[in-house]
Amino acid sequence: MDLAPVTPTTVGSFPRPHWLATPVQQGSRIGLEFAAEGQELSEAQDDATLLALRDQEEAGLELLTDGEQRRTNFINHILAAWDGIDLGKFHDKAIRRRDRLRPVPTVVGQVRRREPAVVEDLRFAKAHANGPVKMAVPGPMTVIDTTYDEVYGDESALAMDVAAALNAELLELQAAGADMLQIDEPAMTRYHEKAAEYGAKALDRCLEGITVPTVVHLCYGYPGTGDDQHHYKYPELLEALMETRISGFSLEFARSGYDPSILRGCEGRLVMFGCIDPGDSPLEPLQAVVDSVKQALEYVAPENLLVAPDCGLLTAGRELAHAKSRLLAATAETVRAKL
Repeated sequence: MDLAPVTPTTVGSFPRPHWLATPVQQGSRIGLEFAAEGQELSEAQDDATLLALRDQEEAGLELLTDGEQRRTNFINHILAAWDGIDLGKFHDKAIRRRDRLRPVPTVVGQVRRREPAVVEDLRFAKAHANGPVKMAVPGPMTVIDTTYDEVYGDESALAMDVAAALNAELLELQAAGADMLQIDEPAMTRYHEKAAEYGAKALDRCLEGITVPTVVHLCYGYPGTGDDQHHYKYPELLEALMETRISGFSLEFARSGYDPSILRGCEGRLVMFGCIDPGDSPLEPLQAVVDSVKQALEYVAPENLLVAPDCGLLTAGRELAHAKSRLLAATAETVRAKL
């Protein structure tokens, strides 16, 4: 896939229409509950995906996603296609290096991919999109952090089985025409010691046979929380991941306040530059976003730079998500005119 300089895109999720799903409390966290079942749900998800694609196209985004309209959870949607994980058996666990406990599904046997999880989702999006499409899956460290292990007793061994399952999914997504792939790894920014021990190796295992551009999303935190949500910073993690075959990095600068100079360590790789807040927050001024992107261009070649929200736009309202997407497109247009 040939990217235009400073390509405007998004991380993954878009708001669900109110007629598709409603937020529900699930223990200590908020989940989503679909408003229909069976064939009616399938049709509603198709319709919602079409709306998400049209919203992105009308806003001017040039690398699209399906909006993750079929997913109530970005991790469990993938795990539902695997053996060895019981999505109905929960244990309370502190995740992402935070004190709060939340219920997570349980590893009850050897983890293996049983069937495709999002391949048909990609095919539907590709059939109806007017531009290239990116598809995301959770990474091995994040799957481990968000499950309770009753079987392995060895995170490194579990990570490699998770990576093998993800690799099988990514290979099918590649064969189905994915223009770009993304591996979501919020856990990596919380556990640098685990990334060094097995996370980077597991990431490389995910990429065996993958030839389309693939980025790893290194999440700073989640929209609306406000505080610094991980214990480490990007630079040492980027240094370790530059030793892998990953094509590039999705990094968050809008909420973190990180200096774009850390991108000097990403030479030759793609960078999805998070430059707007993805939450329910006011739009940043266009010139402020343009200025931040110009700073990034001091360290990243224009053809390797994509501009994006920090994270998915799920928690923004639909109108605001559309406005933030337009802001990204306007930023790209403004910066391109001055290249």
